Amino acid sequence: MKVNLHPLRTAGLIVLLALTTLTGCVPDGGSTARKPPATPAHDPNFTMLFVPQSRNEVVVIRDNRGGNVMRAIKRRNELERWGGRVEVRGYCGSACTLFITLPNACLGPGAVVGFHAPRIPNTTYIPPGVDEIMALYYRNGILARWNETWKRSLEIKKITAKEYVRLDPQTKLCR
Repeated sequence: MKVNLHPLRTAGLIVLLALTTLTGCVPDGGSTARKPPATPAHDPNFTMLFVPQSRNEVVVIRDNRGGNVMRAIKRRNELERWGGRVEVRGYCGSACTLFITLPNACLGPGAVVGFHAPRIPNTTYIPPGVDEIMALYYRNGILARWNETWKRSLEIKKITAKEYVRLDPQTKLCR
């Protein structure tokens, strides 16, 4: 899918990508897999992507505060290609929210989901264009709320899994 961005937004996105690449050491903790293989490829902090060898295994993303949006998109694409079950449980905020709409994902019934404006770490600067990229991964009422308020909020806006599903009925709840 081609995304057309205004030239100033494109410049802002380039700055964001450069800065987040330099500050990309922000941990994306909370992502683990059940039965990880005993191999160096397993990395629970996703400094390199871990995808189980078998689709019968389950990747659990738990208590994840987010992190770099572009790294989250890269992980999301890998998990989608892999095709096994992905469970989003506990707290899922910021860039973590991009995993919820994976076709092979479910949201834990006790999960709490948090949204806020994408920004350069440790600043209040909201780079142009990143909100539009994140919006590509939201749907229904979640997308509407994102566009109405959440994408401009410097404070995290938390909702329950039940509220998430009410706003986006396509979301599957984990058993």
